[in-house]
Amino acid sequence: MFEDTLELAENKLLLLYIFKRIKFPISNNEITQIILENGFINYFTLQQYLNELLSSNFIKKVVYSNNHKFIITKKGLKVLLLFGNRISKNKMDIINQYLDTKIESIKKNLFINASYTIDPKNNFIVNLKILENNSELIDIKLNVDSNSKAKELCKKWKKDYLDLYYNIVELLMSN
Repeated sequence: MFEDTLELAENKLLLLYIFKRIKFPISNNEITQIILENGFINYFTLQQYLNELLSSNFIKKVVYSNNHKFIITKKGLKVLLLFGNRISKNKMDIINQYLDTKIESIKKNLFINASYTIDPKNNFIVNLKILENNSELIDIKLNVDSNSKAKELCKKWKKDYLDLYYNIVELLMSN
């Protein structure tokens, strides 16, 4: 019984770790594929764990163009920080290796855009966007006062779009 409880906790922590490592919302199908391809949890147990993580507010369901995605919450990050050392090194290594090889295919449906224009009042309008399967995940327009700021924002978005997107979502979802 005690081993079952430890395995349950480790598997939920492993799910939180995957969400943290990926850094952008992923669908139930995507998380299911990751777990099943590595043989960690069966499908039905995985769905139960996801529901439990949702009801505990460790992950959150977000909707983009009628597509449901999951993302880790601050509460989930805090739990992972406190108890993440309980995930076996073997499972962490397997997930890290898997994500290192598959993250590009997971992200392949993302289209990143960073551009700017000048309006009639000589303001620079920066447009930062992420599309997934032709649906907008995020579209931000910022007004800045110089060409150099516009270029820097575009450069930073193209380089760090996943971290920036994740931080924006977390900021907006925080209480």
